[in-house]
Amino acid sequence: MRQATATTQGGYFVSTRRRLGRRLIQLYAGLALYGASSALLVEADLGLEPWNVLHQGLAELTGLTIGVVSIIVGAAVLLLWIPLRQRPGLGTVSNVFVIGLAMDATLALVPDAHSLAVRVPLLLAGIVLNGAATGLYIAARFGPGPRDGLMTGLHRRTGRSIRLMRTGIESAVVVTGFLLGGTIGVGTVLYAVSIGPLAQLFLRVFAVPSASSRSTLVAGVSPERAILRP
Repeated sequence: MRQATATTQGGYFVSTRRRLGRRLIQLYAGLALYGASSALLVEADLGLEPWNVLHQGLAELTGLTIGVVSIIVGAAVLLLWIPLRQRPGLGTVSNVFVIGLAMDATLALVPDAHSLAVRVPLLLAGIVLNGAATGLYIAARFGPGPRDGLMTGLHRRTGRSIRLMRTGIESAVVVTGFLLGGTIGVGTVLYAVSIGPLAQLFLRVFAVPSASSRSTLVAGVSPERAILRP
């Protein structure tokens, strides 16, 4: 009996380590791919996702790279978690740095696209890759990104719906970014209407098996509430 119990426990710990290893791979692969997908949207120059409109505008204003601006903004947003009593996870802190670094690295490697015949496929590839990256990151369950945590924190503190918090914050972000020189276009609209379904699809694809059964677990909130933002 003792030998059987020890064997069962040993198998459980091996399984747990494997799941942790898979989750860590998903976390950093998702963050790196998210940064790469954002860079493709920048290269397409047909419209960015809301927060990157702000990042691009600030980059134009300051002369910094968009990746560095993303890191600075992410760190500043994370500081706003303190009065909201939000607790960051490994994924939250990693989000701040990895996405910005991956974005700048991809922009340095991908040649400039001038033809619309190239820019449209870049836009579509960027959106689909963004959805896959979102599924990888959220399914890893290491904590929300700093901007999503800001929305959920404001929701808890004010009692207002997450939908309202998200709409208000992202509207302000887009308008500010556009006034600073960020790009709004068909890509912004296409991203807005497609990222939710794409994220839900890839959340199911990359769901990590649970410790107690053969079922799979995904993020504890719906994709619409947990969409990763740079």
